Amino acid sequence: MYRHDHDNKKDLFQEIVIQLWRAFPKFRQESKISTWIYQIALNVAISDFRKESRSPQRVELSENLMNISDNIYDNSTEEQIEIMHHAIAQLSAIEKAIVMLYFEEKDNEEIAEIVGITQNNVRVKMTRIREKLRTIVAKNNE
Repeated sequence: MYRHDHDNKKDLFQEIVIQLWRAFPKFRQESKISTWIYQIALNVAISDFRKESRSPQRVELSENLMNISDNIYDNSTEEQIEIMHHAIAQLSAIEKAIVMLYFEEKDNEEIAEIVGITQNNVRVKMTRIREKLRTIVAKNNE
């Protein structure tokens, strides 16, 4: 969710693995290993996202952009996914993290532990995030 380019995703994954490797000796087993891994991965992803958002954006032009086809293709499912990705991209870092964990089918207790908030706060944030996503999608469909 924090990277769109395939190569950048691989770089971020590699950075997460490196940070996990470095932090493993400090793992105190006070929580599940999956929670600990998510917390480190989330911190690395957010740090990387912040670092990247401060640097100028580069766009590479490819020959495929010059050869846009006039064929009509029904890609409504892909469009819906793209709309959702666009809407999620407009969320704050913590909201993105909560959505990502929700999509990973984590329960509220585990999301709360990973993000560092209460379960009740997770429920409230999820309700507000859903409403925010509805608003963003509705605004883009106008």
